[in-house]
Amino acid sequence: MSDHIDYVIIGAGVVGLCIGRMLGIRGNDVLILEKEKSYGMGVSSRNSEVIHAGLYFPPKMLKSSLCLSGKQMLYQYATERNIPHKQCGKIVVASGILELPKLEAIKTNAEKCGVDDLRLLSEKECLELEPDLNAAAGIFSPSSGVIDTHAYMTALLGDLENNGGQAVYNTEITAIEKISPGFKITTNDDYNISCSNLINAAGLGAMKIAKMIDALDKKYIPPLVLAKGSYFSYSGKTNFKHLIYPVPFVGGLGIHLTLDMAGGVKFGPNVEFIEKEDYTVNHSIKDDFVKSIKNYLPNIDEDKLQPDYAGIRPKLCKEGTDFDIQFPSDHDIEGLVNLFGMESPGLTSSLAIAEYIKAGI
Repeated sequence: MSDHIDYVIIGAGVVGLCIGRMLGIRGNDVLILEKEKSYGMGVSSRNSEVIHAGLYFPPKMLKSSLCLSGKQMLYQYATERNIPHKQCGKIVVASGILELPKLEAIKTNAEKCGVDDLRLLSEKECLELEPDLNAAAGIFSPSSGVIDTHAYMTALLGDLENNGGQAVYNTEITAIEKISPGFKITTNDDYNISCSNLINAAGLGAMKIAKMIDALDKKYIPPLVLAKGSYFSYSGKTNFKHLIYPVPFVGGLGIHLTLDMAGGVKFGPNVEFIEKEDYTVNHSIKDDFVKSIKNYLPNIDEDKLQPDYAGIRPKLCKEGTDFDIQFPSDHDIEGLVNLFGMESPGLTSSLAIAEYIKAGI
């Protein structure tokens, strides 16, 4: 059996859903293929659910420009669709005077990227906002926030379906053949689908999918680096009203304090480079979490810190690099778009990524 469709998207995570929504609204026939039993069960469901302000990446990076535009689009969409979210703001904390130059560098970089609402905080001002903090100084980012990621993805899927699109689950891709015109996709049940255009938004599986495309030169497929990040929940009572981030380090943003929509507190993620997918949270890393958290929250009750969940970022190198979005002009295969390294701030950038794809196809 076989069908033909305008666009097939592989991957029903937040980015794939955003692209599918955009194409459906544009009037294209869209089918999303997903190997899991439902949408958003991979990278998209295992993160901090933070709406990032766009502080950390150099101005020329897509991660910077798409984060800034995506942030505004995401707040607007969440408001219009009544998706639970909160623009609670974030404090980036320097725990000691040796971290003050890093704080200044973050603010300078963010302003070069176009972030114009940051405010430097003195020790006193940090304590006025969050009395339990240990801080020599800080940066206040009022446009940072949190969102209910599942509700967001549900709304995106609804938009896709209302515009004639469809997502199909439990579907493993086994082969992708370039035909003229378009592509023939074979699935695990020997069902063949042909499409004029193929968008590979498979997250952690994007490299595996790309290797199945017979016409794609393997030099265009970057290596996959699995960066596992674990989270711990906190059962103790807290009075925090803002997200709290330490100054970042190479490869991550540090073990930060995040609020959920109910006001609960969680800490994470750490960064652990692994060889294969593993979502267990190792109890032995709790001491490292406690040590890191006590730098900015010295009175934490470590007995109330419990392992929660883990996620894996599809990084392209340990140090971190930009999104790698490849159009036909990059690899010379008409109708093919590959998205590699769609890690943070992919959630914040997701609607802007869809617009970027729209402009490039």
